[in-house]
Amino acid sequence: MEALLVRKLGDPTLPPNASENSSLDLSTSHPIPNLESPTSVRVRIKATSLNFANYLQVLGKYQEKPPLPFIPGSDYSGVVEAVGPNVTKFKIGDLVCSFVALGSFAQFIVADESDLFQVPDGCDLVAAGALPVAYGTSHVALVHRAQLRPKQVLLVLGAAGGVGLSAVQIGKVCGATVIAVARGNEKVQFLKSLGVDHAVDLSSANVIESVKGFLKSRKLKGVDVLYDPVGGKLTKDSLKLLNWGAQILVIGFASGEVPVIPANIALVKNWTIHGLYWGSYKIHQPNVLGDSLKELLAWLSKGLITVNISHTFSLTEAHLAFTALKDRRAIGKVMITFDGGKIVKSKL
Repeated sequence: MEALLVRKLGDPTLPPNASENSSLDLSTSHPIPNLESPTSVRVRIKATSLNFANYLQVLGKYQEKPPLPFIPGSDYSGVVEAVGPNVTKFKIGDLVCSFVALGSFAQFIVADESDLFQVPDGCDLVAAGALPVAYGTSHVALVHRAQLRPKQVLLVLGAAGGVGLSAVQIGKVCGATVIAVARGNEKVQFLKSLGVDHAVDLSSANVIESVKGFLKSRKLKGVDVLYDPVGGKLTKDSLKLLNWGAQILVIGFASGEVPVIPANIALVKNWTIHGLYWGSYKIHQPNVLGDSLKELLAWLSKGLITVNISHTFSLTEAHLAFTALKDRRAIGKVMITFDGGKIVKSKL
């Protein structure tokens, strides 16, 4: 089978197998994984999502450092190709999605049936493959941790990225007043098309002045929930917009700079700071992830949320996918698809 392997840590934007400097190795004869237990399911992958964590992992800058070589990739969707003798939930031909720590940048993957989710009728399979990590992160953060309520003010930083767009949409489903922060007119216009209440273009506006002006126009006191996958100076500026009793969701540090949140101000203003490492729920509270993804799939099937696929690449073009992510060209998700990935769930 085709599989993308990381032979050494380094820049994933270099073409695979191009030179001794390439960190990526595209194999066309990697062994197809065998069923590992009576409840194992082998899935032929149709789409797998590229997340910022995958980029950091290949660079060797992620908090978890797997031994070399490894196949990167986390969330995916596909078609059940083989099942173990004790599998009861799925049959060959079923469309499923899931997530793993490693291994989805390949044509086949094996998972236990308890880790797979049925893709509802009518859902686009590529969209389902983009759902677990980005939308799962935002759902757990906003619904489970912050318990976002109607009419609360949600400020989303990095709002045009994969997790940012998911936070914007989930915020709207929850009935919040959503303020989206991004850079560039194209991204801001797209955010407005999603119905955000206010959008800030960092290329032409100051986030503090812009948000304060909006809050004043709506007679609102401040931001109740800050969703922050960016870090750096933008976080520091955003803290000046928070209400008493606000909640801060620390999602990541795309800026490359880990911000400092003054504990004395958090004390005086009664802020709650949530660190959210979505993947660790798989170990500590897997039921939270399962319930979250089931609700997201239901929302997707009902049209309450949509997944914007910004770029789609083949596995041979994986370096271009990493480049699109690195250069922040994407509005939404960057995907790697097999066989075109153009399958829509239909009733069997």
